[in-house]
Amino acid sequence: MTAKYLIFGATGAIGSNLSEQLYNANHDIHLVGRNEEELKSLSGKLKCSYSVVDVLENNFVDKIKSEIDEIKGIAYCVGSIDLKPLRMVNENDFQKCMKLNLYSAVEVIKAYQDSLKKNKGSIILFSTVAVKRGFNNHSIIASTKAAVEGLTISLAAEFAPNIRVNCIAPSLTNSKIAQPLLKNAIMAEGIAKAHPMKRIGEGKDVAAMAKFLLTEESSWITGQIIGVDGGRSSI
Repeated sequence: MTAKYLIFGATGAIGSNLSEQLYNANHDIHLVGRNEEELKSLSGKLKCSYSVVDVLENNFVDKIKSEIDEIKGIAYCVGSIDLKPLRMVNENDFQKCMKLNLYSAVEVIKAYQDSLKKNKGSIILFSTVAVKRGFNNHSIIASTKAAVEGLTISLAAEFAPNIRVNCIAPSLTNSKIAQPLLKNAIMAEGIAKAHPMKRIGEGKDVAAMAKFLLTEESSWITGQIIGVDGGRSSI
């Protein structure tokens, strides 16, 4: 059986574009997500298998492992936009965000570590530009994604030279979870203008970097946090 790339958040803007780009490059993929209807539609288009799971649920990895055992890469394209002023934040806000973005990613990696080592695989995690740039009301998500960046560098050291681990830190991308911020045209225009490239990112922009890092094209790259952010983090 051919080892596959495991794509979490496969029906989101980044995950779906990454899945299509990998499929178009003749790679075998397995989709993972919560929405069965959307997964079924995408898997039919890309002629691939899929698993319906919620990474916030207990033992979600067991279900995936029962359906796919051998892999050569993980793209954990799962994220959230948790925005609150600090005075309104509670411990549960942090715990849920950490579970979604960090703890569940760790569970997946542990479950497939042996397979990834065997296949000289690659892991892609996702952070945010908000770790590097300070934004109002971002204490939950920026803190959580900073932990993801720390995990990336630690695991890259631990797993080398057998498994590569990298992280992409996008700025705001045109996606379903970003719609509360982008549905107001004036707000969307202001956000776009804050980027040197003067536009909002698209799923395909981030997916192109993820595809590069996931595959053998980037075989000498590990332990990196790479901004795909229209220049927002550094200019």
